[in-house]
Amino acid sequence: MRHRRIGQLMTREVVSVRGDAPFKEIVQLLTRHQVTALPVVDAGNRVIGVVSEGDLLRKTADQADAPGDLPPMPGLKAWERVKAEGTRAEELMSAPPVCARPEWTVVEAARLMEIQGVKRLAVVDEGDRLVGIVSRRDLLGIFLREDDDIRREISEDVLGSTLGLDPAALSVEVHDGRVELGGTVAFRGMIPAIERMCATVDGVVSVSCTRLLYEKDDVSTGGGRP
Repeated sequence: MRHRRIGQLMTREVVSVRGDAPFKEIVQLLTRHQVTALPVVDAGNRVIGVVSEGDLLRKTADQADAPGDLPPMPGLKAWERVKAEGTRAEELMSAPPVCARPEWTVVEAARLMEIQGVKRLAVVDEGDRLVGIVSRRDLLGIFLREDDDIRREISEDVLGSTLGLDPAALSVEVHDGRVELGGTVAFRGMIPAIERMCATVDGVVSVSCTRLLYEKDDVSTGGGRP
């Protein structure tokens, strides 16, 4: 059982800007390439921050409606004021950047995105040099896996290699990522573990074990069906 690696999912052709890139150039790049954020890199292509549409909109929101008007956002914190008044990428960007490594799994990247509240991660090598970018949409791409691919991984990797079961004694049906298991296992207590392991396979939407029988009830008295 193998989770997909970020290096397999990330976008390798990344549009980035240097720290001294002016505001207008950043807007032009975002518009031209139809992206919502750009990594900011130094002379060695090391990521030092990320500048997003949200960072740029802070300047727009802080503009007075007419000459002489008070700024509509007087309660900005000092760092927010600096960003609102910034004119270059290094002044506008969010830093330090939230980055991932190519060898990370989808699960590791998704957890970091959730914890940090970000929509994308710059992907860097051992020297913190930019090698790609991965977004929430890229991670969701695992749910586009073919059903046959998911079924094969569950049968061969999960049931066979990991759990040591005979795949021939069990049936695995997959429809639109929904897994239904059938057949017979030795003990009732094995079923929850099988269900949990199958649920961790990339692309699985749900797992049903209602057709999975057992020979011996090691959980309670009686037996025959879960």
